[in-house]
Amino acid sequence: MTRTKLACALIALTAAFAAPAFAADAAAAPKGDAKAGKALVYTCGGCHGVTGYMNAYPNYHVPRIGGQNYDYLVAALTEYKTGQRNHPTMRAQGESLSEQDIKDIATFLSSLTAK
Repeated sequence: MTRTKLACALIALTAAFAAPAFAADAAAAPKGDAKAGKALVYTCGGCHGVTGYMNAYPNYHVPRIGGQNYDYLVAALTEYKTGQRNHPTMRAQGESLSEQDIKDIATFLSSLTAK
């Protein structure tokens, strides 16, 4: 076996053993405080809480956020905060949130039952 193939094999083997440990650490990582998140989402209902997920602006669909995946919510709010997602209202909301706020909101919203 050449050195390159041996190195690749060792890297693959290391990754195979490290992946379950990494996944366990990620699953065990504390998320947020659902009670704090509930207090922070009071403004979200103005658009996301309307029956049928429609709002006063009929030009776009407002996504369902109750019961949404925790990791997705964290990623989306973080991307609004950093400007990677461009929606004026959500950008303004995201900029005002700390990383802990985002975790708390995602924990609360992901705990809800999707309707």
